[in-house]
Amino acid sequence: MKQKLHILPIIIISQFACTSTWFAGNAIIESLTKKLDFGADIVSYVISSVQFGFIIGTLIFGILMIADRFSPSKVFMVCAFLASISNLLLVYPDLNVGGLLFARFSTGFFLAGIYPVGMKIAADYYEKGLGKALGFLVGALVLGTAFPFLIKGSPLANHPDTVIKLTSSITAIGGLFLFFLVPNGPFRVASATIKLDAGPQLFKNKKFKKAAFGYFGHMWELYAFWAFTPIAIQFFAIESASEISVSLWSGIVIALGGLSCAYGGLISQRIGSKKVALIALIASGFLCSISPILFSFPIYLFLAGWCLWGIAVTADSPQFSNLVASAVAPELKGTALTLVNCIGFATTIISIQLLGSLQSIVPISLLFIPLAIGPLFGVYHLMAKNDK
Repeated sequence: MKQKLHILPIIIISQFACTSTWFAGNAIIESLTKKLDFGADIVSYVISSVQFGFIIGTLIFGILMIADRFSPSKVFMVCAFLASISNLLLVYPDLNVGGLLFARFSTGFFLAGIYPVGMKIAADYYEKGLGKALGFLVGALVLGTAFPFLIKGSPLANHPDTVIKLTSSITAIGGLFLFFLVPNGPFRVASATIKLDAGPQLFKNKKFKKAAFGYFGHMWELYAFWAFTPIAIQFFAIESASEISVSLWSGIVIALGGLSCAYGGLISQRIGSKKVALIALIASGFLCSISPILFSFPIYLFLAGWCLWGIAVTADSPQFSNLVASAVAPELKGTALTLVNCIGFATTIISIQLLGSLQSIVPISLLFIPLAIGPLFGVYHLMAKNDK
């Protein structure tokens, strides 16, 4: 079945717009800590509160099978509005630490109805070529993640509140955009009832289990790398006495991952999603291992190495989602994607908190080595011979 040409671009634009709230608080974290007169140790808690909200959200959405029982476009729009409002809480004049953590938690919670649901909508439209479609879609997520940093590093953001107001606005618009222009897809098969044993049953599927475990390894590395990239760049700038825009270069590193997601999706059409995921995992794992060496390079080589890492660390993400969606029945695709996201993001809290704890113990140049555990775990499970 030939799809209307506007469908994928609309999903991509909406996904980009609505995921811009994800790292909006992170981009202005320095301003928030000064405003609240709180130490640097709040950073990992602020970052993790978004992840924790997303985990709780995906757990509830998965158990209730929201994306498979209700119109995904409606779910997407409602969650976009609620995420926009949650994000706006950051500009509240009397914001305190409790309010800050609640705002980030609730933003993460409602992102559970945006990111995996957006992938579910794509799966409902693209039975064939899903790897390519998800490559562009997850690329939009990555660009949305980078967007607050790029705003912060540009002349547009003369005040931190500008970042929050702009990301909240485009999130609400993105939700409306998708709802009115992308109806339920032709390959959507709705589930009529809740199946409480759906999760355990999915993990009895060997192909699903391989893809899921590979994704968990990928997630151990990804968000911790993103979260601590500004710290790494700032550390390098201080140590080398270099003039570097930390926000701008953090945004560039993350944004390049969006391009690699899209390119990986195109390549997957020729060599398959599994090979793309495997190559990306090996490349990012290698860069984890040699990360201390990057800090000894001249500025242009350091930034080039970090940009390459930003490219490698994301290219596998949409391909894992394709492998997950392709391994299950149509009526369980939304639940499978949501469940895998839930567990995957739970691992991000552990790795982010680990790096947050190590930050005051080990030199920043050694901080990223533990992230290599994730790619090793992912490669091991991807290459395991258990396809039957």
